[in-house]
Amino acid sequence: MKFTVLGSGSTGNAVLISSEKTNVLVDAGLSAREILRRLAIVGIDFYDLDAVLITHEHSDHAGGLRVLLSTVKCPVYVSEPTADAYLGTRRGMQNGESESVKRRDALKNRTVTIESTREFRIGDIDFEPFTVPHDAADNFGFIAKHAGVKIATLMDFGCITTLIKEKLNGCDALVVESNHSRDMLRACSVYTWELKQRILSKTGHLSNEDLADWLTNNFDGSARYIVLAHLSQRSNEPNLARITAECALQMRPGLFRAETKISLSNYREPTEWISF
Repeated sequence: MKFTVLGSGSTGNAVLISSEKTNVLVDAGLSAREILRRLAIVGIDFYDLDAVLITHEHSDHAGGLRVLLSTVKCPVYVSEPTADAYLGTRRGMQNGESESVKRRDALKNRTVTIESTREFRIGDIDFEPFTVPHDAADNFGFIAKHAGVKIATLMDFGCITTLIKEKLNGCDALVVESNHSRDMLRACSVYTWELKQRILSKTGHLSNEDLADWLTNNFDGSARYIVLAHLSQRSNEPNLARITAECALQMRPGLFRAETKISLSNYREPTEWISF
């Protein structure tokens, strides 16, 4: 099994998880054109996509889905609450209803209903979803499992719950949010106070500092690779996020040192494949 983060950031997110027989696009927050371009960069023909899996309805995770479906022919795996929220969009005062109709037409006879708390299979990859705290209808992270390898992907969550801690144990790789620096967020002149409060809340986004605390005190050390994702382009800095995570690993007690490589996703280009 292998994976690449096609793009991740405040403006859009998409991850590709593949086995020898199966290719699953996780989220479609980039534009359809960008998703197709980046699939080509990593050597995957869009005809070979077996599914698009949508974790939640926010535009940076599902905004490119409607247009993408006019090109790709695979089904969309989505929970019922997320599908309802996605179809119920009111984007703008004038075109919200028309957008909702377009989305409904695009998804017609294309969806496979999943539950965000029950395992499901796409091709030869098993998915173990779990609820994460975020202000979306039914957001979930998941563990993708194939041939004994476990890859966890979770973005858009405000705090690390006991359930998340349990699910991340024993994983071989993690794609995990490191959204913002608390100090940079508080100092950001572009964001309103209300937006800052939303981001900092338990159902907002995970900070560099929160991830660092988990890496030092609760990470079991099993993951060989951790890819930092969903970095804010206004209230974070990639090198700061990486250094914060690396320092957290170094702070672990001597008996629990972790040989883990920290890498960064990018909103402009895909990451290198990480293979097992």
